[in-house]
Amino acid sequence: MSLNDKTCSEFLNELASRAPVPGGGGAAAMGGAIGMALSNMVANLTLGKKKYAGVQDEIKGLLEKGSKIIEDLKTLVDRDAEVFEPLSQAYRLPSDTPEQIKYKEEILEERSKEACLVPLEIMRKSFEGIKIHERMGQIGSLIALSDVGCGVAFLKAALISGSLNIIINTNTINDKEFVRKISEEMDSLLEEGCRIAEDTLQLVKAKLQKGR
Repeated sequence: MSLNDKTCSEFLNELASRAPVPGGGGAAAMGGAIGMALSNMVANLTLGKKKYAGVQDEIKGLLEKGSKIIEDLKTLVDRDAEVFEPLSQAYRLPSDTPEQIKYKEEILEERSKEACLVPLEIMRKSFEGIKIHERMGQIGSLIALSDVGCGVAFLKAALISGSLNIIINTNTINDKEFVRKISEEMDSLLEEGCRIAEDTLQLVKAKLQKGR
C-alpha cells in the first residue's frame, strides 16, 4: 500500500511508531508537497481576479509547475521507503569473517548511494518549489499572502531535512568522488534555497505588516 493512500492520521501514527518507514525522508517529501500545495492554493485564488489580470498567464504556468512538483514529491514519499528497506537489510548482514566484512562494506556502499539520491531529488524539487513561492509572493493575491509564507517555510524545512538524510548516508560511502559531487550539489541547493526562502518570508511579512 502506498504511503500516499494512508489517511493523515495513519501516516502520522506510523511516522511516530517504531516502524522503519516512513522516516525523515518521507516526512520531508510530504512536507514539501504540503508546502507546494499552499502555493497552488494562492494561485487558484489569484486566477480570474481583475486586480491580477496582467499576471493570469504567469499564474497558470506557476500552477502547472506546482502541480507537477506535488506529484513528484508524493512519489518520493514512497521512493524513500523503497530504498530504505534494502539499506536496513545491509546493516544486518553478518561481519564475522574478513570475507563477510568486505561483502557487507560493498553492499552498504551500493545501497547508501541509492539512499542518497532520493533526498537529493527531494531537495531539487523543494528548491524548484521555493522559487515558485518567491514569484507567488510577488504577484499572488494579497488576501492569501500568508499562505505563501507558510508554504515556503514547509519547503525550506524539506530542503534542510533532505540534506540531513544525504549526510547520514554518505557516512558509509568510501567513494570520495561520489560524496564530493553529491555534497557540492547539496550545499548549493541548501545555501541558495534557504536564502530565497528567507527573502520570500521577509517579503511576505513586509506586505502583511503594511496592510495593518
